[in-house]
Amino acid sequence: MRFWIAILLVLICFGSFAQTQDSYEYQKEFTWGINKNTFGGLIGGFTFKKARKLENNRILQTYGLEIVNIKHPQEVRKPALLTNNLFIPGKINYLYSFRLQYGYDFILFKKAPQKGAEIKAVFAAGPSLGLISPYYVEYQPDNSNISNFAPYKEEILISSIYGPGRLFQGIGDSKFNLGFNVKAAINFELGTFKDQVTGFEAGFLLDAYTKKTDFLLNNTPYSVFPTLFLTVFYGSRK
Repeated sequence: MRFWIAILLVLICFGSFAQTQDSYEYQKEFTWGINKNTFGGLIGGFTFKKARKLENNRILQTYGLEIVNIKHPQEVRKPALLTNNLFIPGKINYLYSFRLQYGYDFILFKKAPQKGAEIKAVFAAGPSLGLISPYYVEYQPDNSNISNFAPYKEEILISSIYGPGRLFQGIGDSKFNLGFNVKAAINFELGTFKDQVTGFEAGFLLDAYTKKTDFLLNNTPYSVFPTLFLTVFYGSRK
């Protein structure tokens, strides 16, 4: 929690000194960003959002897509004994989430000429499509000198594992998991040019699914993911 508070304070302070070429008006914008959240890794995922102003000049109608990799909070990477390659002991499934979102951005503070940040209150919701994919490992079967790839299971000894499987290996064996997401956030736009958008968004997102996902052997499965997040974004407007 201290990490998130420190990040927000630094960026808010930076925003108060951000320079603009001039005051401006716009009707549409498109942004994409990199997401960090409490149910993700170093990079939680990627976001895309299209917005247009309504007749009320302080309200934007938004359409968004988030693609994230959801992780169990107890996942820990460790080096394999045979190769020193990092893998996650006990992990049996990935959960990739594709979140469609429809919502509104409410402009709380517009940029003043030559300084400041545009601040918006963000609300969005929509369906989520989860892909539950098996976690593959490379290991050495008993009485064999050749390594093999297989979904991780309890019968595979930790001492026989070389490392994780190939990137996106097992995606073809995925199972669908339907759900719903809702988001509330504060958006700080700090861009320095009229036709470009840069800034960050911080807030809370709830992602819930119809089925629980088993992430780790002999551990608690989850179907609901309450998440704090921070997204750094860039884009264009006109």
